[in-house]
Amino acid sequence: MKRVTKSILAAMAIISVMVVFAGCSRKSGTAAGSGKKTLTYSRSQGPYTVLFESGVKPILEAKGYTLKGYDYSDLALADDAVNGGDVDFNVEQHTAYAENYNKGNNGKLVPITPIPTVPASMFSSYYDSADAIKGLNKPKVAVPNDPANTARAYVLLQKIGWITLKDGVNLSTVTSEDIVSNPYNIQFTEMKSLNIPQVQDDFDFVVITGSIVYNAGIDASTAIAKETVLPHLVLQVVVREENVDTQWAKDIVDAYHSAEFKKYLESTNYENGLFWIPEDYKFN
Repeated sequence: MKRVTKSILAAMAIISVMVVFAGCSRKSGTAAGSGKKTLTYSRSQGPYTVLFESGVKPILEAKGYTLKGYDYSDLALADDAVNGGDVDFNVEQHTAYAENYNKGNNGKLVPITPIPTVPASMFSSYYDSADAIKGLNKPKVAVPNDPANTARAYVLLQKIGWITLKDGVNLSTVTSEDIVSNPYNIQFTEMKSLNIPQVQDDFDFVVITGSIVYNAGIDASTAIAKETVLPHLVLQVVVREENVDTQWAKDIVDAYHSAEFKKYLESTNYENGLFWIPEDYKFN
């Protein structure tokens, strides 16, 4: 009986070890030293994963890297994966989002390079100029209802002279309460960003954020106006703090700033100008 018990315990110990190794298999790949050649990243539906996989991944593969993408439907979950060591990096967020994540989750996420960004833009099914608003009676305008993108929309509308915001207001937290002048008597409707393309015909003008423009298949060249992307809204490659100085992180940065990537970007961006490139963005 004792022999049977010992055999069972031994078998259970072996199984436990196997489970531990199985559960840590992806983490072991991401926790290796800076000389590792297998990298993992979070994927999402949107322009930035496509930009990475089409324009940057081949450059890294040519350097001997193997890259594995894992799908996440939610950016917060993707950040959990990076922060927890399940994947090495992601390319789907701006600095403001990463900072907010760190504050709320005791996170250690660090942006390592800005990347080309799709700006929020204004579109219309009926007009091809912002000047058209001058002849409209109580024009209807749809804007996103999530705080960060609501602010972007109102800042864009101030840029083109449709509204005036309070002096000194924090441009990253603007709300409708900060509008001090609305000379065209615009009727604003705030709604989920994802829904705006579906109801565009119900409004005179709509403001749509970059990733939604891409996912909805909207031709970016038809935009009536585009935002001036504020520094905290520029998209970034994000890694854990401990990996900032690894060779593979440096190679990702180099790939995004390489002549090969510049050539790819020029060949795909010239038709509709989807991506905005920061003024201080330098190619090697």
